[in-house]
Amino acid sequence: MSGLDVVRVDSKQDMAQFIDLPWAIYPRDSLWVPPLKRDVRRLLDTEKHPFWAFSEQALFLARRGSTIVGRIAGIIDNNYNRYHNEKAAAWGFFECMEDRDAARGLFSAVEQWAAVKGMELIRGPLNPSTNYEVGLLIDGYEYAPTIMMPWNYSYYPSLVEACGFEKEKDLLALLITSRDPINDRIHRLAERVKRKGKVWSRNGSRKNVQSEMKLIADLYRSAWADNWGFVPTTEEENREMAKNLLRIMKEELTFFIYYEDECAGLVMMLPDINPLLKRLNGKIGLTGLFKYLWYRNDVRGLRGAMFGVKKEYRKLGLPLVAFDHVYSLANGRYDYVEFGWNLEDNMAINKFELDMGARITKRYRIYRKTL
Repeated sequence: MSGLDVVRVDSKQDMAQFIDLPWAIYPRDSLWVPPLKRDVRRLLDTEKHPFWAFSEQALFLARRGSTIVGRIAGIIDNNYNRYHNEKAAAWGFFECMEDRDAARGLFSAVEQWAAVKGMELIRGPLNPSTNYEVGLLIDGYEYAPTIMMPWNYSYYPSLVEACGFEKEKDLLALLITSRDPINDRIHRLAERVKRKGKVWSRNGSRKNVQSEMKLIADLYRSAWADNWGFVPTTEEENREMAKNLLRIMKEELTFFIYYEDECAGLVMMLPDINPLLKRLNGKIGLTGLFKYLWYRNDVRGLRGAMFGVKKEYRKLGLPLVAFDHVYSLANGRYDYVEFGWNLEDNMAINKFELDMGARITKRYRIYRKTL
């Protein structure tokens, strides 16, 4: 076997190889879902994507001869470090053949880079932060991923752990299908709350997506601020997210919950377009447009990407109203809803979803190592 070289990405050709590597690792018949290459390229573009206005990046490739066998990104999110008073780096965008030496070489390169930058610990995978795609799948490999959730081979955790990383936090995905019985008590209690007349909801607006995104960001700061890993998004990130959401957002699937005149909570459901992305195989173009029109009915599920209620309203029954509304939207129209990711120790939301009839199907892990 050829010797191993780990090199930093410093050319357009290197970047193309970095982006293309997953297609060499995962065959078409695996459960991995190819992202759109243009989206990955933009997310990694330090000149264009707003995340890099306050963050630093180092990308590495592992080569054996002329063959790329692994990749990894080193990330320093300065906003996160200021918010949490940490000196933390992250690793992300990790893909690797079943090659422990390659994994060691990649992690060593990122750790050395982070240490030179004065970081004291490193965690991951974050792609590139908790506001984007996160986690390494450690259980539930038999289930296809939903939109913006990762999927990896079962040997990945052993590669990471062999490099000295230990569990920091697990994240859960819970699934409910059209065949699963729903707890009728949820609906009865939700109706009781609504009869009091103080709780109401409205759909999101595509026309006003920028102002809606500002409201979402405000709710995010208020409802999620105490959660592990939280870091507020910037206005520039919000505009970028709004632009991306417009491509898949359905107004009736994003709704705001009000208590009297105060916006108290948010639910954002995303159509699970992964079956369509699977067919597109990383590209749109003319054939991609044709595939979209031909196969759009393949989208038969939802992902509950955001659900939050401000702390002062959580004991007023608003979560009951929100989940009852989700069920009414999905019933008869979609085959499944996946909720997540949820923090493993967020007992309130996990118990609520389990009581509603959902079941845990996937577990993702965030790893940590002291430098």
